[in-house]
Amino acid sequence: MSTNQTLENLRVSYSDETFDITDCQGDPMAQFDKWLEHAIETKCDEPNAFVLSTIEDNRPHARVVLLKGFHQKEFVFYTNYQSAKAANIASNANVAMTFLWLPLQRQVRVEGTISKVSDDISEEYFHKRPRGSQLGAMASPQSSKVSGREELEKLFKDAEAKYEGLEVPRPAHWGGYRINPSYIEFWQGRNNRLHDRICCVRKGSSWELHRLAP
Repeated sequence: MSTNQTLENLRVSYSDETFDITDCQGDPMAQFDKWLEHAIETKCDEPNAFVLSTIEDNRPHARVVLLKGFHQKEFVFYTNYQSAKAANIASNANVAMTFLWLPLQRQVRVEGTISKVSDDISEEYFHKRPRGSQLGAMASPQSSKVSGREELEKLFKDAEAKYEGLEVPRPAHWGGYRINPSYIEFWQGRNNRLHDRICCVRKGSSWELHRLAP
């Protein structure tokens, strides 16, 4: 059987849960927090992983990053400010997030605008990271071309030697971003592909909820 035939025949029946508009909290951030807690409690792999989609020169770009907190009802993650994703963000502040928790047959889509968090927030989180992660952030020229693994290992070892016995300072090129959502959609898998989709659209300081056809 060819790969195409295999793909055509792949079928999963989604029937574990239901999700009606009456089940969705009026504050979608509270609803997201509830679903995320469930994903953590049920030990979904990397429950805080999401696909971050950005735009630069009318071209979409996507990669998986890790959610690391909420600040004032905004989604926060951390990265290198000199990376490719940072260049995309500088070009266009409109972004999208996609969370997928397959064991729970759930997906959440988020659309909004992105900006940097304060230096204080970045500083506080950086010093909570494992030392190896701190050194990696210091050493890696993220998204730049390198000659091979050996170059990366040398950069890391150089940083390790430089800060031996010292606190690793947060690099100026590393910090957090916050995403202010304007659209959040909750998707619950159902039988016969008649999935439950509840979208929340920001209207000023409040949210409007709607059911969407699958």
